[in-house]
Amino acid sequence: MYELLFWKYKEGIYLNHHLVYEALVEQESVEGLEDLPVDVIINRINSVFSNWEKVDESSWKNTTGKGAIHVKTTPQSIQIDCYGTEGKTMNLLVDTMEEFKCPLYDPQIPVRYDEMNE
Repeated sequence: MYELLFWKYKEGIYLNHHLVYEALVEQESVEGLEDLPVDVIINRINSVFSNWEKVDESSWKNTTGKGAIHVKTTPQSIQIDCYGTEGKTMNLLVDTMEEFKCPLYDPQIPVRYDEMNE
């Protein structure tokens, strides 16, 4: 499994990404993060992956190739667990979340791909 996590800081706020990640994974609220339009984001992922089979409300699997994704949400974050998915699929998820101004935090590295890091 490869984990992708997305959140958005409030303007002028910049926190320790790893501590934010740990709190969000524990479903804790983090002061300084924006609330996300979670339902809108889920609907967007659903339309981007409309050619994938929707397994349940928050899981999709690729019926024509490799991979499956499972989305977990808090009011402030979107976590996407990728199972055997290809890089281009993960890039599509990152691009989709960029539409909502939510850069990727990759806990495996750990690096957050935002304007402060480019």
